[in-house]
Amino acid sequence: MNAKQKSSHTFELLYIIGIIAISFSSIFIKWSTAEVSVVAMYRLYLTNLLMLPLAWRYRNELFHLSARQWSMLAWSGIALGLHFLLWMASLRLTTVASSTVFLSLEPILVMLGSYFFFRTKTNRMMIIGMGMAILGSLAIASGDFKLSGQALTGDVLSILGTVAVSVHMLIGKHLREQLSAFVYNFWVFMIAATSLALYNIVQGYPFTGYAPREWGIFLLLAIVPTLFGHYLFNWLLKYINAAAVSMAVLGEPVFSSLLAWMLLGEKLTPLQFGAGAFILAGVWLFIRYGRGDNKVVELPVDRTAPDVPVMPNDKIAN
Repeated sequence: MNAKQKSSHTFELLYIIGIIAISFSSIFIKWSTAEVSVVAMYRLYLTNLLMLPLAWRYRNELFHLSARQWSMLAWSGIALGLHFLLWMASLRLTTVASSTVFLSLEPILVMLGSYFFFRTKTNRMMIIGMGMAILGSLAIASGDFKLSGQALTGDVLSILGTVAVSVHMLIGKHLREQLSAFVYNFWVFMIAATSLALYNIVQGYPFTGYAPREWGIFLLLAIVPTLFGHYLFNWLLKYINAAAVSMAVLGEPVFSSLLAWMLLGEKLTPLQFGAGAFILAGVWLFIRYGRGDNKVVELPVDRTAPDVPVMPNDKIAN
């Protein structure tokens, strides 16, 4: 196996790890009884806290950004905070299957945005893979779509949250060409958390008084879906095009629905089980043929300033 193939397999493995990690997000949120904006805020602040030990190594880059970069970081962070607020709220109003399925719209929005803003090309296999994954996602939620009442509100919130995270991904693709994964994630998570903190202050939600169990859930959200999910995907934006990275959300309904079935007792039909395999096949096709113009190359490891996780040097150009 040559160096290029090894790099390719590494990216694919990390991609799968990220999908599984973000799939736990909906389960942890369902377990919590705190306001979703508080859950999201502490999820992100705790992630920043976990990243602090490495901040000294990036001290020069952290504070030497242009005005334009600060502006784009702010918009990316606000979009991420809005995504968490809207999508996490949807989980309180509908099932995991229905809430996560609308995230399948994200790669479509990102692909369109990538074409208009970055002129990223697509090919037939990418479109076929996306179509398979979207059809499978619709099948997973087919037994739970509701057209009235509380569930409809949850569906709308999930769709709006998907629009917000698509904006976050597109801005991130641009900034990751200029910034290391650590610096980008650190400031985006901080800005998102602070925007949610301001929202909580306006709403009058308490910042303290939560049971140890709630703090444990906040920490799990920081470690599993945020560090091993969102951070990892933002790192991959340097090496895989934004539409391909955003396809990860199409694997989320599969694992989230299975976890909800096992841990929350939510029902899943045989059709939905079969659709899960269909989604995974579509996701594989998309990531297999969806790197676009981003070339996968063998990248040297920078031992002096490793990212989290310790991976190829972010400073190597595509």
